[in-house]
Amino acid sequence: MGYLVFLALLKAILKVSALTVRRGTVRILDDISWAVLPWENWVILGANGSGKTSLLSVLTGYLTPTSGQVEVLSRRYGMSDWRELRKRIGLVSSSLRQRIPPDEPALATVVSGKYAMIDFWGEMTDADRARARKILRGVECAALEDRPWLYLSQGERQRVLIGRALMARPRALILDEPCAGLDPAAREHFLQFLQRMALGSRPPAMVFVTHHVEEIIPIFSHVLILKGGRVLATGPLGQTMNSATLSSAFSEKAKLSRSAGRYQLEFSRSLPKPK
Repeated sequence: MGYLVFLALLKAILKVSALTVRRGTVRILDDISWAVLPWENWVILGANGSGKTSLLSVLTGYLTPTSGQVEVLSRRYGMSDWRELRKRIGLVSSSLRQRIPPDEPALATVVSGKYAMIDFWGEMTDADRARARKILRGVECAALEDRPWLYLSQGERQRVLIGRALMARPRALILDEPCAGLDPAAREHFLQFLQRMALGSRPPAMVFVTHHVEEIIPIFSHVLILKGGRVLATGPLGQTMNSATLSSAFSEKAKLSRSAGRYQLEFSRSLPKPK
């Protein structure tokens, strides 16, 4: 009973309750309830069009819900300054990656995260510069501080954007399909980096959005599986993710396997033989 009381009193970092988003007659998200506790690292999994991006847009304040409640650190949408709360949730996404000025050095990109700013134009303080350099070391990009965005590889850009998010000392870090555009070797290097970062000193809770089970690394503890804007399944990864659930999520008969802590998903439909 004591442990259950402890859980009840513990403040969730992110919490959505009966969340619904409608636009006209289209229901984009339908009655979603979900929470992220401080020690949890989550995967949000689903096919294209399942509602993953819409859910992230609500969490980061860019999409207004029709009904339901959204809380960050127990502070509710509509009753708090969401510009400040947004700084507590770090976001790395392809849309952000495309907005970084090509000539901006990596150090300035990291500093800009403190101010939730794109195209940093303020005066960089010595304290900001020192913290950004420390963060660049932490994301294994110390040698890149003067390199313009244009000349960073895709993997380097993802790490710098993570550094940018960490500059605001977030409690949670949302990674929206961070491996998109990476070749297989770069993807594996990036995932290994995430594993090291998550095992470091006081990392933020992670929310990793993907539709590839192969990208789920051992540090992730829980999974939220979406289908058609609704929660198909949610809970501890090992208890929730299975062949039947993923067959439903992707509307194809699938077989899930695991080896050396990593997942593999195979679909039964075979490719047509060449003529």
